Amino acid sequence: MYLNRSTDISLRILMLGATRDDLLTIDELAESLVVPRHHLAKVVQRLQHLGLLETIRGRSGGVRLAATARTASIGGLIRELEGGTEVVDCDGDPICPLSRGCLLRGALRRAQEAFYASLDPLTVGDLTAPPTQQVLLSLGRR
Repeated sequence: MYLNRSTDISLRILMLGATRDDLLTIDELAESLVVPRHHLAKVVQRLQHLGLLETIRGRSGGVRLAATARTASIGGLIRELEGGTEVVDCDGDPICPLSRGCLLRGALRRAQEAFYASLDPLTVGDLTAPPTQQVLLSLGRR
């Protein structure tokens, strides 16, 4: 299974935010996580919409982790961020000619759910434990 780039960036933003109490700017996040600013801004907006980030506008503004985000399930987050896409698009254009009698699609769905289920017990807070915590704290600090 392959996570889309936005999901990867989302998880990194949440991990970095979980280690910092201060406001982080979009520019600071983009530089620290080595992500294009424009793409990062879109991801931040989605995370805010999901209630995982708080944003403060204005000259002294920035973003910070929402109070409940630290306990958010990684499996649940990935399900939400990936949008329920399947590993293989059997209904795409053109539709797979095997779709009516294929057993692979069901097997791949079960494997994908097992992947998510293995991540369900992990939280954003769990991902920021040492030694990751020290790495996260060093990002953007020069």
